[in-house]
Amino acid sequence: MSGNARASLNGLKILVVDDSKTIRRTAETLLTKEGCQVFTAIDGFDALSKIADHQPDLIFVDIMMPRLDGYETCSLIKHNKVFKSTPVIMLSSKDGLFDRARGRIVGSEQYLTKPFTKDELLNAITNQIC
Repeated sequence: MSGNARASLNGLKILVVDDSKTIRRTAETLLTKEGCQVFTAIDGFDALSKIADHQPDLIFVDIMMPRLDGYETCSLIKHNKVFKSTPVIMLSSKDGLFDRARGRIVGSEQYLTKPFTKDELLNAITNQIC
């Protein structure tokens, strides 16, 4: 990725929703270094309040979470008239066709398999934003 593409991430508000502290911390560290403003949430309910508070430009949502899973969270985001155009990228440790298809059905723009690399994370954002 060129330097110009990376510069465009500066100031972007990104929400990372994952019940894994490691994933949240990894994504936050990588994205903060690129100039993004990063918010994290531990599950879907936490995410919904953070979305309302911070109005992120892009949202990463883990599929497997307690209380409100990633599919339900994405569906709620996409059914909200204020946030339905916000890109949602699903995160999963499974790389299954069914999971990808189900993610599309609830409105996610993209699917990223964990663990992800720095380049995969940044490319996912530039594919949606730039």
